[in-house]
Amino acid sequence: MGQTRAGMEQLGWRLRRLRRMSGLEVCWRVEDRARQALWARRRFGGPAIAPGPAHRTARRSIPGGRRAPALPATAVLEALDGAARDELLAAADMLLAGRARLLGSLRTDMVEPAWSLDPTTGRSFAEGRCAFRVDYRGGSERRSVKHVWELSRHQHLTVLALAWQCSGDARYPRMIADHLASWWSKNPVLTGVNWASGIELGIRLISWAWVRRLLTGWATAPSLFEDNEVAQHQVYWHQRYLDAFPSRGSSANNHAIAEAAGQLVASCAFPWFAESERWRAQGAGRLETQLARNTFADGVNREQAFEYHGLVAELGLVAAAEAEAVGAPLSQATWDLLCAMLDVTAAACDRSGRPPRYGDADDGRALVLTADRWRSLLATGAAVFGPQPWWPATVPDAQSALLAALVGRRVPVGGRPTERPPHFPGAGLTILRSPAGADHELWCRCDGGPHGFLSIAAHAHADALSVEVRYDGTEVLIDPGTYCYQGNPTWRAYFRSTLAHNTVELDGQDQSLAGGPFMWTRAARTTIDDVVVGGGGSQQWSATHDGYRRLAPPALHRRVVRLDPSDSSLELVDHLASEGAHTVRLAFHLGPDVECDLAGHLATLRWTGSRGDRVTATLALAPELVWTRHRGSTTPLLGWYSPRFGEAVPTTTLLGTGRMAHGQLQCRLKVVTPPS
Repeated sequence: MGQTRAGMEQLGWRLRRLRRMSGLEVCWRVEDRARQALWARRRFGGPAIAPGPAHRTARRSIPGGRRAPALPATAVLEALDGAARDELLAAADMLLAGRARLLGSLRTDMVEPAWSLDPTTGRSFAEGRCAFRVDYRGGSERRSVKHVWELSRHQHLTVLALAWQCSGDARYPRMIADHLASWWSKNPVLTGVNWASGIELGIRLISWAWVRRLLTGWATAPSLFEDNEVAQHQVYWHQRYLDAFPSRGSSANNHAIAEAAGQLVASCAFPWFAESERWRAQGAGRLETQLARNTFADGVNREQAFEYHGLVAELGLVAAAEAEAVGAPLSQATWDLLCAMLDVTAAACDRSGRPPRYGDADDGRALVLTADRWRSLLATGAAVFGPQPWWPATVPDAQSALLAALVGRRVPVGGRPTERPPHFPGAGLTILRSPAGADHELWCRCDGGPHGFLSIAAHAHADALSVEVRYDGTEVLIDPGTYCYQGNPTWRAYFRSTLAHNTVELDGQDQSLAGGPFMWTRAARTTIDDVVVGGGGSQQWSATHDGYRRLAPPALHRRVVRLDPSDSSLELVDHLASEGAHTVRLAFHLGPDVECDLAGHLATLRWTGSRGDRVTATLALAPELVWTRHRGSTTPLLGWYSPRFGEAVPTTTLLGTGRMAHGQLQCRLKVVTPPS
């Protein structure tokens, strides 16, 4: 019965997915399926692509005299101070001890990794199966393929390689060699779940390029890579796969960028093959095209998920640095775009340096040499483009120093904002906040943008008109995060639901309709009505969405947000308009560090501030609704926060419930006892 139900669910998903494709995309996918079938027959029906001199193209240098860029060794030592070095070596030693924490799960098999194991369920994907026939989306067996793929991105190997570069401890490269030999043995070309998605191949190639670079000076490195036929075979077929099966159409989001970046980086770092120059040019062209398509004119990533803004910016910088280092730079337009993305990051961060949280977040990285992606991104931007006067202070780290050294120049970019921009109209991202010189910062992100990107809006949440509020960096009203992708559809649905966000739900319905864990079949349309920002006075934002037009009778939701920095207060007014009554639920999700006492329509909030003092705030709640307090509930799911992918912790949700047709709901947050 379970398998039958899973089969029907899969069939329904495939039909919905097909409806989100254009005719041209359907043709592309038919062509891909035919090529996959041919490759599968060659791989599993005979020796045509088995390793061996008859089927391997000889290594060669990039034409025109360019060579794979060498390691700027001094950049590592200069950027790693005592504390950073100690943190790096502690992480590397934890790997030597056989342990690693990846996506919220503690893996204890790092001495001899199980490359196909999902540590969240203890179940493995079958080894030896053709990658094109692996069902990694779920089916009757609920597994998290994301947790499997994370280890096979080999970003733990770049940590080990950097640790060797800093310490000279031979245990680190020996573990790298063991892991690569194990992975290549357990994951032959086109075999198993780790060959099933192009983004994984692209990111893995970036890791291999940096592992080889960081092992410069280790005597055994050539025999592990360029003098190793197995390594040559793997690198070749990773690139050939990316050449043949690019993400296109409704899937041309961050996946397409990671694939192009991996192809570009690998063809520069491993210029071993007759196809290397063509792959380099192709990767560069695809990368530049997809970066432009995936980015609003205001510099914000189109996926409406800020973690992916960071991933895409990182992918672009890593690939651009590699191309620059071999004398094949990307266009000035692409450098301008990457600089704009970093200006957005600097502008949107709160005073503590934390960026907004909205949409999906899976902690994906292009390159892992440092733990804090956002600080490293801004440090890279400061080194490559130069910081604007309004940027937060940056501190160079190993990753930013190495990337800047590869670029080797300060990239000039004109037309950058001379003041911190608070509003990004393409993305509908607005930041209301206290003036830069204020003693304390009340920070509020308002969501008035499109639902998501492309026809499936894969990483969007049903969060129109939601807000996120922080005080001196402490999360007061939160975005819930993501927690999971595959493996647990109930939790996946909750974390991207309207109820899980600080906005209004009507009749128990999401504003937008999901058609699968990475697909939406109907999207709310949002219009920003008014934005008054800048200066040191009161700021206002208002917007309307039509996601409830499908209800009977139809309804419109409009929200007005006012921030007054003079008394650290935030007012939210929700206007509902319909010809008939609807069940209304308005949720406020508090940060995990916020304590709450609820008395009727007044909530008293307390937390320990960034300076160690106790902070008190009041949240006056709309009297038209009946308010209840929830924390870590599983029936129903309510009161949860995901600080990072794979982790969910209880937090407090204040839920107001009632019925209304016309009218407004007014709530007001005010900090009454700021820290001294």
